[in-house]
Amino acid sequence: MPVQVVTGNHAAGYALSVAGEANRTGRGVACGIYPITPQTEIVEFVASFPFSKGRVVPAESEHSAMAVSMGAAMCGARAFTASSANGLAYMAENIMVAGYYRLPIVMVAVNRTLGPPWNIWADQGDTLMLRDFAWLQFYCEDNQEVLDTTLLAFRLAEDRRILLPALTCMDAFIVSHTQTETELPEQDEVDRFLPDLELPHRMRYDEARTLGGLAWPHEGLSMRLEIEEAMRRVPEVYQECREHFKEVFGRDPGDMIQTFATDDAEQVLIASGSIATTAREVVRQRRASGEKIGLIKLKLFRPFPEAAIRDACQSATRVAVLDRNYAAGAGGIFWQDTRATFQGHRDDLLIQNYLTGLCGGDVTPTVIHEILADLSSRSAAANPVWMGIETSKESLQ
Repeated sequence: MPVQVVTGNHAAGYALSVAGEANRTGRGVACGIYPITPQTEIVEFVASFPFSKGRVVPAESEHSAMAVSMGAAMCGARAFTASSANGLAYMAENIMVAGYYRLPIVMVAVNRTLGPPWNIWADQGDTLMLRDFAWLQFYCEDNQEVLDTTLLAFRLAEDRRILLPALTCMDAFIVSHTQTETELPEQDEVDRFLPDLELPHRMRYDEARTLGGLAWPHEGLSMRLEIEEAMRRVPEVYQECREHFKEVFGRDPGDMIQTFATDDAEQVLIASGSIATTAREVVRQRRASGEKIGLIKLKLFRPFPEAAIRDACQSATRVAVLDRNYAAGAGGIFWQDTRATFQGHRDDLLIQNYLTGLCGGDVTPTVIHEILADLSSRSAAANPVWMGIETSKESLQ
């Protein structure tokens, strides 16, 4: 398995391409593509890949790109695409439809601030606006995790116990355009990991079917329940896919949440994406000074890994949730789900929200230290704390 110095976008494009090629003895591969900064390099890589069976379709918009991928998936092809920010917003209708059609499409999203005003830097608000759709969502810390999670997402999404589309997310530029050493698997290894896709409800030329017809209320309710049941199966099936990944590739793609020094931690930071890298180093430094501080990195966001988070916080009295996102009037989105996770389970746990890194702001070790200082000083949780905002009159003029 060769190691190359590549960007996060290259890692994502490579993973999508070799996963698609692995279905060449099945119904092949197809995807719709449309460029948008900062994910354009992903679809450029895919467009130049010499697929044995299938095609890449440059579409006239993000909405059409997802429509192409949906049409391919409905016919049993392995389908995928990529987008960012307002491209995801324009694609939203079809993103919703793909989930309710139970199409195992994998999409890589490079998290970028939604505009206006226009901003090309990292912010998770674009994918988190899709949080209530029937999609799995993964948030990756580095290039290797982007590649590994994208491959794993195909096997998980295509499992007949799941059959739901999946999002693999990474921070704009911090990951997407940064080069790091990354193990790129050979095609034969990917072939062993990803069996041919056999979509049970695919369209067939010799069998008349209608997709998207009118459903009576009790039928629609039944379909929603089936999605919920599939979501609840994700943790178990994920672990099966993870074990198979380790057997084939010889490395661990990581658990749904990844803990660091949480066994006896009194204060726990919860973070996702590239912020986790900085937070982990700060925790390491503070541990060396004797402080009982730990870190939970959230990789899986949908379905939210409630039981795993509760287990990791058993010794904690204070939790700081770091959100690179914001729901207007409601605070950080990871924080909202974290609070709900402990409702009815822990009345003694202080859970404070810190909004940091929004709109591409830097999250430095100093910021993490400031968060820990604020957390330590609290006797009760309060409204979300905005980090990196100057509030003096001079800065507002």
